Amino acid sequence: MLRLGIAKEGLDQVIKEVIVVEGKSDTIAIKRAVNADTIETNGSAIGEDVLRRIALAMERRGIIIFTDPDHAGERIRKIVARHVPGCKHAFLPQEKAYYKGDIGIENASPEAIIQALSELRTETKDDGSGEIGWDDLMDAGLIVHPDAANRRLLMGKLLGIGYANGKQFFKRCTSFRITKAEFEHALREMEQNLEGS
Repeated sequence: MLRLGIAKEGLDQVIKEVIVVEGKSDTIAIKRAVNADTIETNGSAIGEDVLRRIALAMERRGIIIFTDPDHAGERIRKIVARHVPGCKHAFLPQEKAYYKGDIGIENASPEAIIQALSELRTETKDDGSGEIGWDDLMDAGLIVHPDAANRRLLMGKLLGIGYANGKQFFKRCTSFRITKAEFEHALREMEQNLEGS
């Protein structure tokens, strides 16, 4: 996990990468938290011109994809990552993005945004060398388990990779190079949290 060192500095910290967000409200929320430039996708119908700007920004400064923790946000994340490989990813838990029935980055506190940006993950090409396999997900109860969705939600928060279905969770573990040690530490913490609730 990449640590940016922005937890205390906040607005004093300039983020060199350009942050890809969905809209103007997200940009406003980001700028309340940190000093950064953004590119707005203006929803899930991302045009070729926006993808070209993102690719150019990736070449010159790097990209952080920071979309809403919902279905539309995940769709945008996948589109951008597919067209512009090697991006960094920031994930915000749904409960930190929720306000009056709406889920979005624009609802998050500056502290929540800073936290998400301090736990970046860089996507790499899946070359089959990942440490986490399907058996690990099965043994952890993240797939083929009555509470698998909730367990993936908790593990996604602990690993800093967000919520995903089983197949996508496996892909994230692989492409974000989650180590066995990270996975096992998060699993122990998740089990303790579930026992305590």
